[in-house]
Amino acid sequence: IVLRVYDSVNEAEWHRSLLEGEGIWSMIRNEIMSAIYPTGVMPAQLVVRSKDKSKAEEILEAYASE
Repeated sequence: IVLRVYDSVNEAEWHRSLLEGEGIWSMIRNEIMSAIYPTGVMPAQLVVRSKDKSKAEEILEAYASE
């Protein structure tokens, strides 16, 4: 499922690496297209398995509050 949507591929990649560091599989949809098109036209989507959604949200929220 789509966990978050980003205008910046770099931020999406950073969050993906945080999740992978915690053992959560994730991928970025529209990675190349969001880099080619202007901001907001084709945003990058961080996707996780539905069973990992709550844990992934906790990880990203913990990072955001630091």
